[in-house]
Amino acid sequence: MTSSPVERANASGLHRSPVRVVLSDDECLFRASLRQLLSVPPQVIKDVYGVDVGAGFEVVGEAGSGEETVRVVGSVRPDVLVLDLSMPRMSGLEALRELQSCRATMHTLLLAGTIDRQHLLTAVHLGVRGLLLKDVTTELLFEALVSVVAGQYWLDQTLISDLLETVRPLIQSSSAVGGKRAYGLTTRERQILAMVAAGQPNKEIARVCSVSEQTIKHHVTRMFDKVGASNRVELAMLATRQGLLDAVDTATPPQGAVSLTAVDTAPPLPSPASLTAVDPQVRPSLSASAKTT
Repeated sequence: MTSSPVERANASGLHRSPVRVVLSDDECLFRASLRQLLSVPPQVIKDVYGVDVGAGFEVVGEAGSGEETVRVVGSVRPDVLVLDLSMPRMSGLEALRELQSCRATMHTLLLAGTIDRQHLLTAVHLGVRGLLLKDVTTELLFEALVSVVAGQYWLDQTLISDLLETVRPLIQSSSAVGGKRAYGLTTRERQILAMVAAGQPNKEIARVCSVSEQTIKHHVTRMFDKVGASNRVELAMLATRQGLLDAVDTATPPQGAVSLTAVDTAPPLPSPASLTAVDPQVRPSLSASAKTT
């Protein structure tokens, strides 16, 4: 049975006390927005955003440059580093290279306005656990943090296609050498897998297959268990690597990115400049711009 990120985090002991976080971004106002969001009491986060963050978060340090990030992280040794990709003089990825000795004890969530494929691949290579664009909704920020704390990977939906296209040649070469495994997937499961890899949400897959959305969720969960994946990103990448999609007719499913969550209805985020004191009726945000089994 697949456990939730919070259950995995609780099992690891990380949620028995607040998760210690360092914020690294050269925009002071953006850091202030993040700090205020992470200071919201866990019960309020659950009530307002619907995300269980366990014991919550504690900001133990901040940095406005890559060099400062290296110094602060080396001093306070946080559980999580929320790191901006683009900073003057030393970028976030360059700072992360200097922090490889912390990789075993610290998880990194990378934030970016935009990110090209090479930087995306470099970030994964350097051990980044989560990648989000700065126009992300507040709910997804908290969900990504919880997943990263639990040792999972989290990627913004818009980055999945770029990542898969970047690693596809390497994956296919590995598959050619290592051969393929069927994992005991049924014909229907392979059809659904093709649509998951094409980026279709459960609701659309259910419509195409003429079944309920709950039935699709059960199929996806069984596939997680059969192939050993913990989320849709890992499922799609493993399916590509093992050639599980080669014999499936993928003409029907529309093209797109792998859907991580189902929060299409989340409102856009207001500007950090308009961020006010947290109230259960007010939904603070990360930036001015604006999906689960």
